[in-house]
Amino acid sequence: MTLTEQEVEAFNEDGFLVLRNFLPLDECEAMLDVALAHLKDKIEPIESEIDYGGKSEEYRTNIVDYNSIEEKENLTVRRLRQVYDRDILFKNWMENEKIRPILKQLLEDEVVLTTAHHNSIMTKLPNSSTETSWHQDRRYWSYTDDNLVSVWLALGEENSENGTLEFIPASHRMSFSKEQFGDKEYFKEDNEKNSALIQAKKSTDLKAGDVVFFHCKLLHRANKNSTSKPKISFVYTVKGQKTKALQGSRSEEYREVLLG
Repeated sequence: MTLTEQEVEAFNEDGFLVLRNFLPLDECEAMLDVALAHLKDKIEPIESEIDYGGKSEEYRTNIVDYNSIEEKENLTVRRLRQVYDRDILFKNWMENEKIRPILKQLLEDEVVLTTAHHNSIMTKLPNSSTETSWHQDRRYWSYTDDNLVSVWLALGEENSENGTLEFIPASHRMSFSKEQFGDKEYFKEDNEKNSALIQAKKSTDLKAGDVVFFHCKLLHRANKNSTSKPKISFVYTVKGQKTKALQGSRSEEYREVLLG
């Protein structure tokens, strides 16, 4: 499968692209069953809600031990980390051959899977999840350039009530001042320069099997989950082969997989 010229142009312009019904529902359900089992048993490495909110900018940039800092009995899981090595179903999705030509088009390079970043089952659990503030994923990653794309797979319904993704179109092509970002490099909602951009935000409801591709510098966010059911998603990141992890950085600590 390949993208049309118009779809590639839309991604380059907006920084994100949605493909509907990309993965069959039975494959999504199989991965969801495994994810829910790992969530129930809180199988490390995981990130909890407190881990997410309490970690410093320095910690997020340099950490290589992805185990939670909380006591398991009390924590609320925010994401399962390092899913490439958790189960063959997760690995197969990340190495999916149908998606490779698309990624090659978007990267304009050979495709390399990085296990250092994302490589996660993302959750927003009912009654205990928190809002995800505006941010760029690239802020804690260390590479020679910005040719990285994330692949987001909905394993169930995603909407404004349970925390669907929201994007600021074209923000991956914009330059920002340091003052426009606050603690942990979140994009300030109360900054006058940011207000008009945030008003132009876009979001779209997703169903199981829908895939979203988004650029590593695209500003995005999500609400907390206000429903009675968990929202479970799968996200991983790829880069162009010419894009190299900086020596001595966290980005270099984990293996890469050439997808071709």
